[in-house]
Amino acid sequence: MLNNDIESFLQTTFNDLHHHAEVSWKEVWTTEYIKRLLTDWGLKPITFDDLTGLYVDIGSGSPVVGLRADIDALWQEVGGEMRANHSCGHDAHMTMALGVIQELLNKKIPKGTVRVIFQPAEETGKGALEMVKRGVADDLDFLYGVHLRPENELPNGYAGSSIRHHAACFIKGTIDGEDAHGARPYMGPSAFQVGSDFGSKIERLSLKTFESYSAKITQFQTIGQNPNIIAGKAEFSIDLRAQTNELMDALIEKIFALADGLSRYYGVPIHLKKEAFVAAAVVDREAETFMKEAIEETLGAKYMAGAIKSTGGDDFHFYTVEKPKLKATMLGLGCGLKPGLHHPDMTFDRRALLAGVRILTRVVMKTLESFGKGGERHG
Repeated sequence: MLNNDIESFLQTTFNDLHHHAEVSWKEVWTTEYIKRLLTDWGLKPITFDDLTGLYVDIGSGSPVVGLRADIDALWQEVGGEMRANHSCGHDAHMTMALGVIQELLNKKIPKGTVRVIFQPAEETGKGALEMVKRGVADDLDFLYGVHLRPENELPNGYAGSSIRHHAACFIKGTIDGEDAHGARPYMGPSAFQVGSDFGSKIERLSLKTFESYSAKITQFQTIGQNPNIIAGKAEFSIDLRAQTNELMDALIEKIFALADGLSRYYGVPIHLKKEAFVAAAVVDREAETFMKEAIEETLGAKYMAGAIKSTGGDDFHFYTVEKPKLKATMLGLGCGLKPGLHHPDMTFDRRALLAGVRILTRVVMKTLESFGKGGERHG
């Protein structure tokens, strides 16, 4: 049954989702909870046999306007206990998406379809790709998303018309040299020496660009237990960030070239493997214009913050990378969030949930209405 008290519905739903957090690929309870709600509302959600998450269509025909919410939580220590925890705001994103569905079911929707996607495993950087692989984005014309923003990035009560996330890439590496006796260091380079040199070169790496980027070794562990052995083997991780996808490609190429040069210099194999990659934002001007108008009509022009730049990443942007004709942007919602995203004690002003629902409902309706005024569906 539909809940006519939208504010009460949002708070109850958020509490349910927040207290049943589940990590990536294991969002079983979450999927069933959302499916049950949608079914009770007379909708026909689509689930998958081999994947958590789901989507639902409201209306029919073209255009098809999508709204995506991520559903997974992080695994972290909270109050001395390791557990799943919604410290990235995905519980809020799901709640707002469900609120939008309620609002749409109480409205007369213009010709077209609204597809609401509840996507798993955003934190792995691979959930969006799985949805694309299953054809969920094949007939989408527009796609909108939402993400809570930290207080130091966007004040409470404000909203941004796009989030310009950076690309992120995580590389795992190994140094596969030979161990040597602690008394005979001339027998071969230590893995620590090779890794230290690699780290120094990465820190000094320079690309000719005004766009922002960063590269750093975040983990390093030599393999061995004896203090009188010079370890020849080690495992390490590299974190890369870049403002654009093209810059990330250049950065990755540089890192692999550095590893190849050091491998030849020291005479030891260095192997690198890309473990995860998150694409940088590709924002469509038309979609962002609709979002700006929706924010201004909901909050007032004074509280429309425009584009929000973030060095963080989100796999939302894989939809546009994989489907280049798809027009997309992501709402940045100021909500008094502190101490910060991914902090185990993250909190925010839950009154912002209603503002998010109102903005997202407006942007979806605006997009559909634009086609009734002469807009053309792209191929």
